[in-house]
Amino acid sequence: MFSRDSWRHFDFWLFGTVIILSIFGIAMIRSAIAGNEELVTYVNRQIVFISLGLVVIFVTAMIDYHYWASVARLLYIATFILLMVVYIIGQTAFGAARWISAGIVNIQPSEIGKVVLILVLSDYFARTRDRKKGVRWVAFSLLLTTGLVVWIILQPNLSTSIVMFVIWFSLIWISGLPPKYIIALAVFGILAIVLAFPFLETYQQQRVINFIVPEENARYGNSYNIEQALISIGSGGLLGQGYGHGSQVQLRFLKVRHTDFIFSAMAEEFGFIGTVIVVAMIIFVIIRCIQAGNRAADPFGALIAYSFGILMFFQTAVNIGVNLNLLPVTGLTLPFVSYGGSSLLSMILGIGLVESVALRQKKP
Repeated sequence: MFSRDSWRHFDFWLFGTVIILSIFGIAMIRSAIAGNEELVTYVNRQIVFISLGLVVIFVTAMIDYHYWASVARLLYIATFILLMVVYIIGQTAFGAARWISAGIVNIQPSEIGKVVLILVLSDYFARTRDRKKGVRWVAFSLLLTTGLVVWIILQPNLSTSIVMFVIWFSLIWISGLPPKYIIALAVFGILAIVLAFPFLETYQQQRVINFIVPEENARYGNSYNIEQALISIGSGGLLGQGYGHGSQVQLRFLKVRHTDFIFSAMAEEFGFIGTVIVVAMIIFVIIRCIQAGNRAADPFGALIAYSFGILMFFQTAVNIGVNLNLLPVTGLTLPFVSYGGSSLLSMILGIGLVESVALRQKKP
């Protein structure tokens, strides 16, 4: 393990900011679902997940992060099987089979897949840091990534699949892949997205089309949520309408306001200043992850910390971009704020791993 003195390296600023964001998330979920009897249990569920998350952070921090490298292959195989099982017998919601029912909660294995992929890729890139950064090196890492992503795409869950490819691309760049390969992969990725468009699900194609060519009458069409999100953000103004007093939220004009569009609900109730404060706290968490990576004792720890910083940055940027109609609609949540037990626990598990890296940082 580690000595008692090692706890002085525990990042209490990171831990405290995550707790504040999570508590604020509970408050926002409570306001967003107020009066909806079908969703009344969601607040208590989120409280349970956050309480469990506090334990997860400390337990994960106590475990030496090097241990995960020794079991990375087993975790990968287990996740592969779990994702395959979800595809076969998973619970369907909104046209996709993504969840496994576990009593009072539903587990989304693709969220676990993010964490496992980060551990597996970080271990691979750390072990091969002295090898030639060529096609074979890239191909094997891509194979590891695709092995999990293929089952997530089949659910279908395009947004999480993109997140995992972003993690992979970021890590090969951080690990020192020559610029010519980076440019080639970027061009190949853009072409792959264009060529894959005809094979997407109908609702996924429609989201992209509506983003490029908005519907004239969005009152009942596929652009309804975006229009209501923009109205919510605009009505918040500088200081907001006050907690629990947002007309778009409380009168339920804004849909999925406790998950995908919680940023819009937050903007309506707390205004521009409130949203800036919340986003600043998320950015602070990302910066602390990067700093933990900079101080890591070895490449494996550094890549773990960097990966979770990248994951949080990408999800935050995409969620806010969707709410501002800068990106097509996706299912990515706002870290620590949106409702979602599996998403929250995967993020909190990531914070625990970053804390584990920070506890065992190299000496100045």
